[in-house]
Amino acid sequence: MAKSDPQSVRHLHPKLAIDQAPADVFMNYEEFLSNTETRVHSHSWGQVQLISGGILEIDAEETRFLAPPHLAIWIPASVLHKSYNRKPIEYCSLNISSELMDLFPDKTSLMKVTPIVTAIIEDFRQRKISVAESEQDKRLIRVLLDQLSLQDVEQHFVPTSNHKYLAPILNEVEGNPADDTGLKQWAERVHTTERTLARCCQTELGMSFTEWRLRVRYLYSMELLRGGCAVKEVALTLGYHQASPFITMFKRYAGITPEQYKNKCRFDRGC
Repeated sequence: MAKSDPQSVRHLHPKLAIDQAPADVFMNYEEFLSNTETRVHSHSWGQVQLISGGILEIDAEETRFLAPPHLAIWIPASVLHKSYNRKPIEYCSLNISSELMDLFPDKTSLMKVTPIVTAIIEDFRQRKISVAESEQDKRLIRVLLDQLSLQDVEQHFVPTSNHKYLAPILNEVEGNPADDTGLKQWAERVHTTERTLARCCQTELGMSFTEWRLRVRYLYSMELLRGGCAVKEVALTLGYHQASPFITMFKRYAGITPEQYKNKCRFDRGC
């Protein structure tokens, strides 16, 4: 009997054993193995979910949310959701009571993670602080909430669509991010016009096809870099003729260069 691939085994994460919030703001830190999923659940408090490492997938409000490390996912109280991560991640949930939820959107959203947010979360993680007790730490919590609540939000980083023209194209590109087929060629394949397809992208995805494909490539590049691929190798894999355009694209989304991201992954793993 053949052995199963450990990378393909799914780990079901247990329910967070907290029934009542211990404070208006409290944090929970965990390290998720590859292929970890949570059951469908909800909380009586809101959650900002932040990660370091791979990509967190959340299904909430009939929508799939993909969050790389530069984005956090805000989930309001009582919203049913479940999560999944393909690669190992360091996870932090910033849990916020109903008294403070007016600071945040009323729907599940993605929000930018600033360097200040990252630094405060990492400081609390290192000191194993779940609830701020000292005045200094309470001030840091206020800064944390300010930083997050002031960020512009977006509903999707990589939106999906069941539209008859778009669905087969999106599935194909997600399966092969290096595919360089242009919109005109795609239009011919799905038997429509380039103009109609461009309009569908704006209506269904809220962005151009070029922007959508760049985001897919960015997520894929993170996986390759985390796996140890050189920056130039990743650029060539994604169809770039040289590394500099890829570095520009990556930095636009991540706020750091691919090499800095790769080094950070190496540091996080303690290599």
